[in-house]
Amino acid sequence: MDENSPVFVISTAAELAGMHPQTLRQYDRIGLVSPGRTLGKSRRYSMRDVAKLREIAQLSGEGVSLEGIRRILNLEDEVNRLRSRVGELETALADELLNRPGRRVFAAGSAGDVISMRAGTRLRRQNAVAIWRPLEHK
Repeated sequence: MDENSPVFVISTAAELAGMHPQTLRQYDRIGLVSPGRTLGKSRRYSMRDVAKLREIAQLSGEGVSLEGIRRILNLEDEVNRLRSRVGELETALADELLNRPGRRVFAAGSAGDVISMRAGTRLRRQNAVAIWRPLEHK
């Protein structure tokens, strides 16, 4: 079963989260947790929704207001989206470096700055370190 599959009816999700079903309805109304819906408009919760409900209960128990909880959840979602995007960019960069080996050369200066250089050029400074990957011969 996928953690995003909406399979739990409200009473089961409430029991799993340790809450009253009316609390889940309130959280749905204010947008803290948005469960899936059946054709008959009944709520269906996923394991991810139940985990979010448990997190809400923990934050609420620590004295965080519902508006504070909403902001925390939104920030966590944004961090997850950004991490995913960074992973995509790292993969794209790695693919680009593998597809065009030897095209870019970088040097590190004494102050820690990165200098982009054309292949085949040398540094004028004696205290800089050049970093490159040799071309693979096939």
